[in-house]
Amino acid sequence: MAHAKSGDTVKVHYTGKLEDGTEFDSSRDRDPLEFTIGEGNIIPGFEKAVVGMSLGESKTEIIPTEQAYGPYQEEMVVTIDRKQMPAEIAPEVGQQLHIQQPNGQVLPVIITDVSDATVTLDANHPLAGENLTFDIQLVEIE
Repeated sequence: MAHAKSGDTVKVHYTGKLEDGTEFDSSRDRDPLEFTIGEGNIIPGFEKAVVGMSLGESKTEIIPTEQAYGPYQEEMVVTIDRKQMPAEIAPEVGQQLHIQQPNGQVLPVIITDVSDATVTLDANHPLAGENLTFDIQLVEIE
């Protein structure tokens, strides 16, 4: 029986949960996730969990922060003067924006606080600092 290995393109169904059991994502109601093992397009711990699985196999894997979205980094939170916001944007907590950095890279940020004078932006991934649990089922190996 075939086992998933580096270089294989695989399709998996998954359900991702936080440590408290809260589900944050699932492919069950849509097409399975397709990726090529070794290309680094998904979090490292998820990729490692799929390596060695056989077709049709299901497993539950706990992925530590370091193998997921990394630790939460306070230095990725900045407070800016509200006057720096474009006039057409009315900032609200929870709003996602894309900021272009001086090097041209676009960085997604979430507004975490708004006052009359300032806006706080958080560039951490929403799942940074979290250990994640995934229920994974390998449905195809190419």
